[in-house]
Amino acid sequence: MECEKAGKRILVLRYRFIGDTILTIPFLRNLRRAEPDTYIAWVVAPGSSDVVNGIPYVDELIYWDPVTIHADSRGMHKTLGDKLGFIRDLRVRRFDKVYVLKRSFGSALMAFLSGAGKRIGFATEGRSFLLTATVPYRHDQHEVQNFLDVLRADKISVTDDHLEAWLSAEERQFADRFFMEAGVASGEPVIGIHPFAANPPRAWHLDNFIELAERIQELYGAHIIFFGGPKDLEALPAIRSVMKYPPLEAIGTTSLRQTMALLFRCQLMICNDSGIMHLAASLRVPLVALFGPQSPLKFGPWGEQCRVVSRQFPCSPCKQKFFTECEPSPRGRPACLEAISVEKVLEEVDTLDVFRVDRLDESKSGEYR
Repeated sequence: MECEKAGKRILVLRYRFIGDTILTIPFLRNLRRAEPDTYIAWVVAPGSSDVVNGIPYVDELIYWDPVTIHADSRGMHKTLGDKLGFIRDLRVRRFDKVYVLKRSFGSALMAFLSGAGKRIGFATEGRSFLLTATVPYRHDQHEVQNFLDVLRADKISVTDDHLEAWLSAEERQFADRFFMEAGVASGEPVIGIHPFAANPPRAWHLDNFIELAERIQELYGAHIIFFGGPKDLEALPAIRSVMKYPPLEAIGTTSLRQTMALLFRCQLMICNDSGIMHLAASLRVPLVALFGPQSPLKFGPWGEQCRVVSRQFPCSPCKQKFFTECEPSPRGRPACLEAISVEKVLEEVDTLDVFRVDRLDESKSGEYR
């Protein structure tokens, strides 16, 4: 993706999670609009960067991957030598400006060590002395707007804030073959369900999702497709043994890009607070997201056709140190999730015109048009 340009050079630091990677796209689009001839590089994690394949707003993706506890870490930069080598590579590129969209002290230190003369980011974790301009971080607005505030603080105009995604022709063809082989004709309604979460206490119980799927089949006559990763395969026997009408399965068998292509074919997505929620939102798939411990205000799905179901308790949102602020239910879930009923989710589904075929506004869409 590297493409050298003369003149100003900008670095953007926002790496690690799939959701955060997706939520950075409006920032990058507005930055590119303001700086059409500038060389823009983006530091990302290799485990999550696949979601932005085809992005036209950056000239280079730079992979940063230290060893962490996070599931998507591959540990490319394990040793001190690896990390120093990475910093040397940044310095060789001679960036003029760095936007630090992460809030950690380490990310600000990386910006400082890059040698860039201008370093703009959030005034968090006592790191302001490493930055040349700081921006207040707000907990009362969505993360997309927090990122865009960094641009606004740098006197760069923000003209839009929608998400985007880019699918290739080959990826769309994969989805066509998948559904054809599953017996789903073109135009037949498909509703996606992702009942999992990286941290199980953040997920609505699987039994609820199965009941919901059966109700949707009865009410809408739609095909159901369950999404999940390899670690979620253990849930398949429970799903298969209970459901009257066997659902389609994309659990542990599809790549991230293939999952995106299948998602785009769905008329509706229902899921927990998770990375796939942001994927669906970036593809303009109408969705209903279930939130328990996390804050939907900051990290909810971003888009016009997105709905959130949550039950706010006095302790909401919590610190997610399960279970120190509340007792787990007999099913091992916090009370805020157990308080969400199948009926309430169905009510939110009814508010969406899930079978509308013109959900894409081509003026805002990427290569998935």
